[in-house]
Amino acid sequence: MANRLVVNESKKNWESEIGSVIKNFEGYTEILGDAERNVIKIVSIEGEKNTIKSFKVPNIINQVVYRFFRKSKAERSYIYANKLLEFQIGTPYPVAYKIESNTFLFKKSYYVSELIDCDLTYRELTTDFSIPDHEKILRAFTRFTYKLHDNGINFLDHSPGNTLIKRIGDDYEFYLVDLNRMEFGSMDFETRIKNFARLTIHKSMIEIMSNEYAKCSGENEEEVFNLMWQYTKEFQYRFYRKIRIKKRVFFWKKKYKDRVSESPI
Repeated sequence: MANRLVVNESKKNWESEIGSVIKNFEGYTEILGDAERNVIKIVSIEGEKNTIKSFKVPNIINQVVYRFFRKSKAERSYIYANKLLEFQIGTPYPVAYKIESNTFLFKKSYYVSELIDCDLTYRELTTDFSIPDHEKILRAFTRFTYKLHDNGINFLDHSPGNTLIKRIGDDYEFYLVDLNRMEFGSMDFETRIKNFARLTIHKSMIEIMSNEYAKCSGENEEEVFNLMWQYTKEFQYRFYRKIRIKKRVFFWKKKYKDRVSESPI
């Protein structure tokens, strides 16, 4: 088994403990968020709270791809986090990553980062409109997104659960998480607006974000709103169509399994 552990230069003195923590990952019990696919656990390293994300072992084709042709999700998360910090974009500090593979196949990967004690995530803005500073946060988030775009950062997983929000007095700090899908380079107007498509289904939120983005970019507000709303509706259509297809597929799989289990042979 070929293992590779990369630790941030500023945390080199943690290397031995990080290796031990990853080795004993299954023994830690404090889980952060939904552990349906990838599992995130909170651990203490050198007296400081950090998160360790264990990525699910990919399918056999991707095991070959990640072994020979593409960087792992953990490595990309680490690299992209460092890039974001260079642009002074908030993200939990990247501590380390580890990959495990054998001669021919990629197996496991882990990403270690600091734990951010946030007040809420963007997701709560989509479900709780009674938050007192709701619109103020939403406008600040839109300015944060404009800063991403202005620095040529296309966060492909710009979705409700992937931005942590921390109140600092009358201001807000935003931290991006789940970083393994990003593109870097200049972004045209339509690409920028399309980046909002996954964030909300609420037209009232789109109206506020398009208004603020138009102020930041100097673009026509009506054009920004129309395009942002169009991309939002298109994404929702594709999303729910995919769910309907999956339900049909899994229905027939379940039906087939039930028949097999009932077979007397």
